[in-house]
Amino acid sequence: MISKKMSESLNTQMNLELFSAHLYLVMSSCANEMGLKGAANWFFVQYREEIIHFMKFYTYLTDQGVVISMPAGKDVPNKYKSLLDMIQKTLGHEQIITSCINDLSEQAVKEKDHATQIFLQWFVTEQIEEENNDRDLIAKLKLVGDNGHGILMIDGEMGQRLFVPPVGSPLAV
Repeated sequence: MISKKMSESLNTQMNLELFSAHLYLVMSSCANEMGLKGAANWFFVQYREEIIHFMKFYTYLTDQGVVISMPAGKDVPNKYKSLLDMIQKTLGHEQIITSCINDLSEQAVKEKDHATQIFLQWFVTEQIEEENNDRDLIAKLKLVGDNGHGILMIDGEMGQRLFVPPVGSPLAV
């Protein structure tokens, strides 16, 4: 059984995951407009992953008998100076998500909600990967600076990223 407080906290996180998806979809569009098709692909893959995260929370909550709520979302930024700016903002956003996941995990421990602790462990691990990927891209982009050839090489690398839904994912089609 899940507490009302925990279900509300998880519902809030679920909606934050949906905001993340919208953020990365917009960033994909912005990268495309910049002529960075590889980065557009990378952000689109990120969007699809966030939809999976959203669906994981949705499924968990509904499996727990919780009726979800979906308040109106806030506007998603759509102006960026450069690819480096987008990736730096991505890292900042993922750090916020990490903090939220950690807070949820702590709440689950305090409530002795073992099922939610187990559910959240996947997200704890996922956030390590998310932040690491962003830091790697930032380091590469800082190395090349404003060098167009370097940016295009990184863009090509970003274009190689594939969407691989996690095993058992609600959207693994």
